[in-house]
Amino acid sequence: MVSGVGVVSAWGWGVAPFRSAVAQGGSAIGPFTRFEHANYPTHVAAQVPNRAIRPRRSRCARGLTHADRFAVAAADEALAAAGLPAVDTDRRTGVFFGGSTGGMFECEEFYRRWRRRCLDRAPRHLLAAQPVSRPAEAVARSLRVSGPVETVSSACASAALAIGVALEALRAGEVQLALAGGSDSLCRITFGGFNTLRAIDERPCRPFRADRAGMSLGEGSAVLVLESLESARGRGARPLVELCGAGASADAHHMTAPDPGGNGASLAIRRALRDAAREPGDVDLINAHGTGTPLNDIAEYRALERVFGDRAREIPLAVTKGSVGHLLGGAGAIEAAATVHALLEQRLQPVPGQGPVEPRAPVQLPREAVPAELEVALSLNLGFGGCNAALVFARWSEP
Repeated sequence: MVSGVGVVSAWGWGVAPFRSAVAQGGSAIGPFTRFEHANYPTHVAAQVPNRAIRPRRSRCARGLTHADRFAVAAADEALAAAGLPAVDTDRRTGVFFGGSTGGMFECEEFYRRWRRRCLDRAPRHLLAAQPVSRPAEAVARSLRVSGPVETVSSACASAALAIGVALEALRAGEVQLALAGGSDSLCRITFGGFNTLRAIDERPCRPFRADRAGMSLGEGSAVLVLESLESARGRGARPLVELCGAGASADAHHMTAPDPGGNGASLAIRRALRDAAREPGDVDLINAHGTGTPLNDIAEYRALERVFGDRAREIPLAVTKGSVGHLLGGAGAIEAAATVHALLEQRLQPVPGQGPVEPRAPVQLPREAVPAELEVALSLNLGFGGCNAALVFARWSEP
């Protein structure tokens, strides 16, 4: 069960601004200041607004990277939402995170200072910030979690895969409580790399639109508190939604391009539905990967066609990247959070952007946050290089 959610996004620090903006179909993608980008071809991203560290966290915040701070803040909020002001040391708790850049931005800062000054004056602690496992470790230290701390780094599917690993650990009895999510920050290497690949749009991304020209990068974190129904009831908590199942696959097709037929992605969806004991006809909403790149959106639609048939044209999509950008390793977590809130609110989530839908991917892109009966929702992430992950969530009601 999902009993708490925490979010840090370009809309601000906390679930409330994210939830409100997604419900209104807003986009936080625009000019940013994380680093100088005058020499790059594109100049938009979704940057988290700066925030002072709270006094009670100031001590453990020393040396944290941007991605670490996002993760700790999201984990704090998720625990509070679950009615757990602190981690119970008697309860087996684990941290399961996805990520792709870790403290890469801070490493870039080390190199920049070294080039401008000299090695002796470049702060070496910035080099220690690089490991992709840093956000998960920061959460574990901050909350004094002594159970398993695991990081999955498998491109854009990382956080969704981490949530799947957390679900397996709960089912196996390895943990009683799991903090599952992901965190990533903007950095030059990813911004420059995707610009070199010509995969970034000059304007805010427009997934599944006919005139789309690429993705928009973002940063932030999202964390779900996962526990069994018995655990939640035992402490008097009411679950938000049920995490029913997870599935994963690999395209085994190309180093960067997705399988154009959607074979690998459709396999991940089928595995997730089977794990959740649900049928394709049960799915009422899909939070699509929806990067806005010409190849990805069509390949994703073909995967949906393979699983849902003609219903692929009818099932409404949520496309969170149009609102907060592509969080790379953290994308699956913030999109899972958006899926949870869609089920809670029983409303469709408007997809930012205007213009006709891509004729080769004739999906349903809601324009308004209209009420809808949503019982089962799928959240799908398709990683760079063909790593795929799917999560199935269901509305929770007391039996």
